[in-house]
Amino acid sequence: MGLGSEGGVDGAVAPSEAAQQQQQEGKGKGFRYNSPLMQVVLIGFVCFCCPGMFNALSGMGGGGQVDHDAADDANTALYTTFAVFGLLGGGIYNVLGPRLTLFAGCSTYVLYAGSFLHYNRHHNKPFVVAAGAILGVGAGLLWAGEGAIMTAYPPPGRKGTYIAVFWSIFNMGGVIGGLIPFVLNYHRTSAESVNDGTYIAFMCFMSVGTALALAILPANRVVRDDGSRASAVKYSRVSTELAEIARLFGNWRMLLMLPAAWASNFFYTYQFNNVNGVLFTLRTSGLNNVFYWGAQMLGSAGIGWVLDYSCRSRRKRGFVGILVVATLGTAAWGGGLANQLRYTDGKWDKKLDFKESGGRYAGPFLLYFSYGLLDAMFQSLVYWVIGALADDSHTLSRYSGFYKGVQSAGAAVAWQVDKRKTRLLPQLIVNWSLTTVSYPLLALLVALAVTDESPKAGADLESDDKISKPSAPPLQLH
Repeated sequence: MGLGSEGGVDGAVAPSEAAQQQQQEGKGKGFRYNSPLMQVVLIGFVCFCCPGMFNALSGMGGGGQVDHDAADDANTALYTTFAVFGLLGGGIYNVLGPRLTLFAGCSTYVLYAGSFLHYNRHHNKPFVVAAGAILGVGAGLLWAGEGAIMTAYPPPGRKGTYIAVFWSIFNMGGVIGGLIPFVLNYHRTSAESVNDGTYIAFMCFMSVGTALALAILPANRVVRDDGSRASAVKYSRVSTELAEIARLFGNWRMLLMLPAAWASNFFYTYQFNNVNGVLFTLRTSGLNNVFYWGAQMLGSAGIGWVLDYSCRSRRKRGFVGILVVATLGTAAWGGGLANQLRYTDGKWDKKLDFKESGGRYAGPFLLYFSYGLLDAMFQSLVYWVIGALADDSHTLSRYSGFYKGVQSAGAAVAWQVDKRKTRLLPQLIVNWSLTTVSYPLLALLVALAVTDESPKAGADLESDDKISKPSAPPLQLH
């Protein structure tokens, strides 16, 4: 794929004719491959297969290994490179376009799952760590592209709904991925590593996601129902992108988002390794992941409705969303504190099993379920705020890349905190504090930077942009 080759100019077209042509393109009845919804659904399935399965793998605690040491080091390497390429990913996406960027990113997930298959047989820790570092590069590319698609393609007034659609499909990957170790390791109640078939199944799903990435359309070929295109900006240059990425560190909007970005993956280490990995048997931790990622589907749908439909004013909807997430977050982490006080030394005498532990299983299970609910609502809220800051995919890819870069830096620190056997109560307190600090700063960002433009106004503004630079006709899938 050449730079800028995915959307050429058809020639000089009168503005009125171009406007009429774009309106006709967006009025097709039924299924339309170049619609924003279809593209968001497609990137949802890409993430279903790749990071969705990765989440299921990580959610077992230690990547499915009894000894968490290799997984902790691999995740530290992963999130260190992810922090760098998360920041650079938006610029790379703007230069290469979606297909090549997403394909390169997805392919690294297959290698990572394969490294654990190799580790199961040969205990080659350096290979797992190297695969983690390579995955960090790929994940930075994938998530920058995903963020641009999810926030720039939808119409302005329905971004919360589209985020919920994406998040639900993506987390269905975690649900299916959680069923894989649950089924394949059902009769293994003792503390063992998962079998080879578990990793092979993950690799198959990830390979499908890598192929699906090639079906994503560039922004200038995506047409909304009103005829406006998702973006009319041509592919950028490397020097331009590097300069724009550097400016993000002085952008007050991004600075207000720093605590939320840092917190948004920081808690995974605590939840996966020190709640699900410590309290439950192997098969039960797999079952818990089914419900953890299922809770994310419910959480994203709920907060998506709040952010799109709760009030007429977009700014007020943002405030309501922050209040809802803050309330749930306080309740969830408060419950987590009560649970953590039962095993402050990090040791749990008898692991809980969904069939054998009876009522003792219910409380910790509901806590883990609520953590999944909160994760989806918190991250969907942040993505909605990012999407409300701009409309073009170039800017939003950089904003999303900045968010993922900072998020990954926090996660890299978190995995090393766990490796150093830090006491669990301080880990919980830090996680709770980080999310709590985020809420007033997000509210300030909404107050200062989110406007109350109507969806039609945003669409009209973009439509004017597209009229001056018409591009290739929409692609229909027959």
